[in-house]
Amino acid sequence: MKHRFDHALDSHGLPPMKRVVPTTLQVNVGRLCDLACHHCHVEAGPKRTEIMEEPTARRVLELLERNPALHTLDLTGGAPELNPHFRSLVREARELGRQVIDRCNLTVLFQPGQEDTAEFLAAHAVKVVASLPCYTRENVDAQRGKAVFARSIEALQHLNTLGYGRPGSGLALDLVYNPLGASLPPAQAELEATYKAELRELFGIEFDALATITNMPIKRFAHTLEREGRSEAYMALLVNHFNAATVDALMCRTLLSVAWDGSLHDCDFNQMLELPLGSGPRTLWDVADLGELAGAPIATDAHCFGCTAGSGSSCGGALA
Repeated sequence: MKHRFDHALDSHGLPPMKRVVPTTLQVNVGRLCDLACHHCHVEAGPKRTEIMEEPTARRVLELLERNPALHTLDLTGGAPELNPHFRSLVREARELGRQVIDRCNLTVLFQPGQEDTAEFLAAHAVKVVASLPCYTRENVDAQRGKAVFARSIEALQHLNTLGYGRPGSGLALDLVYNPLGASLPPAQAELEATYKAELRELFGIEFDALATITNMPIKRFAHTLEREGRSEAYMALLVNHFNAATVDALMCRTLLSVAWDGSLHDCDFNQMLELPLGSGPRTLWDVADLGELAGAPIATDAHCFGCTAGSGSSCGGALA
């Protein structure tokens, strides 16, 4: 069965998806990662070779400088810290006065050559958004690999010593939860309270906020669903929980996604499915004024139900 997201919008009296002027440039700097998590929609891992090169990174910074409406550079991967141009992107974006987000898997901080990465992030007031899909060892290691939980806890404790997650420090530390399997996340506020209580009591860890993110039925997680014979059941779960109240807040309205090769997409998930922008430029070099993208249609497909199910899901967490 083919699920049509545009039909769902129409049936709820909602117009087709269109973007406004982008305020966030989310840049996937490569698919190289020290982990190979089961839910990873990027299919990142230690053997991936896709990596953003210096001319593309330079063009990212040029667009930031030319477009003052872009207030945030959101760096993702893979493990973005493994890109050789990661630090120059951070430094120069901060010099331009932009907020920088590092979507960190935590364990990368223990990789060779990354010994001072946490200190670098703190020195440049980079917001850290860290993956921690549960506060228990069993669930984290089952999803992300053996001993990942222990290293993640150690990394969070180190970030805390630098001021991350501490009131008044100016160093923001958010955590990201996603379900272990084919289910929707629980209520974000309630789960955040549980995370804070458990991590504080067991490990002395403090953080600012928790983002709950739905597993998207694409790439590695989609392959898992197919092997288990649960693809259609999971899609039905997402479709049946479509929440019209989430649509206005969908991240694709204000976010522009950039792939490691400079191609442009409406969101990170579309990027992984190689869906180009709904209309307009195809690469970083085809556009200078991002204000021209305002009013442009957004490319949608069945996976978009993952962002509108239940309380909704985005890179910033629940939407409603």
